[in-house]
Amino acid sequence: MNPLHERRLQLTRREFLGRSGTGLGLAALAGLLGHDGLSAAPAASGGLNRLPGLPHLAPKAKHVIYLFQNGAPTHVDLFDFKPKLQQLHGKPVPDDYIAGKRFSTMTGKAEGKLLLAPVEAFHQRGQSGAWVSELLPHTARIADELCFVKSLHTDSVNHAPGISLLLSGAEIPGRPTLGAWLTYGLGSDTENLPAFVVMTSVSKGTTCGQIFYDFYWGAGFLPSRYQGVKFRGSGEPVLYLSDPNGLSRTTRRAMLDDLAELNELKFREQGDPEIATRIAQYEMAFRMQTSVPELTDISREPAPVLDLYGPSVKEQGTFAYNCLMARRLIERGVRCVQVMHAGWDQHNSITTELYTQCRDTDQPSAGLITDLKQRGLLEDTLVIWGGEFGRTPFIQGNLDDRKRWGRDHHPYAFTTWMAGGGVQSGLTFGETDDLGMNVVRDPVHVHDFQATILFLLGIDHERLTYRFQGRDFRLTDVHGEVIQGLLA
Repeated sequence: MNPLHERRLQLTRREFLGRSGTGLGLAALAGLLGHDGLSAAPAASGGLNRLPGLPHLAPKAKHVIYLFQNGAPTHVDLFDFKPKLQQLHGKPVPDDYIAGKRFSTMTGKAEGKLLLAPVEAFHQRGQSGAWVSELLPHTARIADELCFVKSLHTDSVNHAPGISLLLSGAEIPGRPTLGAWLTYGLGSDTENLPAFVVMTSVSKGTTCGQIFYDFYWGAGFLPSRYQGVKFRGSGEPVLYLSDPNGLSRTTRRAMLDDLAELNELKFREQGDPEIATRIAQYEMAFRMQTSVPELTDISREPAPVLDLYGPSVKEQGTFAYNCLMARRLIERGVRCVQVMHAGWDQHNSITTELYTQCRDTDQPSAGLITDLKQRGLLEDTLVIWGGEFGRTPFIQGNLDDRKRWGRDHHPYAFTTWMAGGGVQSGLTFGETDDLGMNVVRDPVHVHDFQATILFLLGIDHERLTYRFQGRDFRLTDVHGEVIQGLLA
C-alpha cells in the first residue's frame, strides 16, 4: 500500500478534522484563523489588522521603544541617591536590611558585607529635582522629560530568567514577549517592515559575558510571524534579502507567487498557522528589499540630528546607531523596537566599565528623547530605559582594591525610567529605604509594570489572552495591576 494512503487510514478523528479542507475542518480552520489574526485583511493604513475589539480603551501610545540594558544597571550609582550609603561606606550592612533575603551564589550570605558609596556624585536636575549621577550628564539634562520608577522589584536573581520574566512574564523561556503580544493584539501600521524589530549592541572592551538569547524577542506559542526580527550589527541588517546575481525582481516575484500557491494549498489541507507565517514572511522579505536600504540610508539626516546621538551614531552596531534606527523605524510604522545593550554586569568593574557603559548609552538615550520630541513623535511613543534588576548597595570584592570594586545582582529594588506615551514627565515614583536596599513606598512588581505598558497602548492586560494547551495565557500571567500614579 502507498505509505501516504496508509497514513491517512490511520488518522485519528482529531487529526482528520484538523487536516480537512472542507466541512467541519474548514469551519474549525476559519475559527483558528480568526483567533490567530491570520485571516485579517490589510488595514487601510497598511499592515495587518488588529484583533477584534482592540484597543480596549483609548491608547496613549502607538509605539514602544525599549532601551533594554542587559546585565542590570546599578541604581544606587546612577539614579537612587542615598546619603546614608555614603555615611556608612565601608561599614557592614545592618542585618535587618537583609534578613531572609536571597542573593546570587556569588554573594551567598550577605551578612557582614560592607556597604559601598556611589562612585560619583549625585545632583538634583531640572525643575523636577530628580537625582541623577554625574555619570549621566546627558540624561540629567532631560530629567524633566522622564518618569523615574524607583520602586521596581522582581522575583529573579539571575540574568536570563530575570530578562525573560520582565519581557515575557515568566522566568522559563517559551512565553511570548512584549513585542510579540503587541503585534498580535494591535497588528502593524506598515506593510514594508516587520512590526517588531530587535537590535543589539555591546560596549567595546567589556568583560561582561552577557548573551543575547533569541527567546528575549520570541513569539513563544503565538504563531512565529509575531516574533521579533533581529537586525544585525554589521553587514546587511537582514540576511538573504538581496537577490542572487542574474535573478531579476520580476523573476523573483513570479517565484514567490508560485511558492505562495503551493503553500496555500498545503495550508488549506493542514491548517498549520506556521504555513501562513511562511507565506507572510516571504512577502515581507520581498518588500524589505526596498524598505530596508531606504531605512538604513542615513545620508540625508541633518548634522544637528546626528550630533544628538553622539560620535558613534554612524557606526553600525553601536547603541547610538541603533537608537537612531529606532526613531526611523517607528516613523515608518513599526510597532515595537527593542534596543538591547549588554555590559552592565559589573561584579568587579564599577570603577572602570560602568564609566564605559554610561559613555556609550547616555548621549544616545537622551538624544533619542530629544529627537522624538522635536519631531512630535514622543507624545505617542513610549520609551523605556532599564534592565532586569538592580545591584547591591554592598560591595562585591575587596574594599581596599578600588579597581576591582563591584556589586552583585539585586532583585529587591531597582530603577527604570520612562518617557512619552502617556506617562507623567518630571515624576519620581516610588521610594526605597535609606540604603537603596528595599522598596518602602509604591512598590511596582514586574507584572504591574507590564500591565501599565499595555494600558498605555490601550490594552487591558487581563483581556489580551491566547489559549494554549488548554488554558488562557497572558503577558502578566495571573498577576499585575496598572500603576495609575505613573499615568499623565
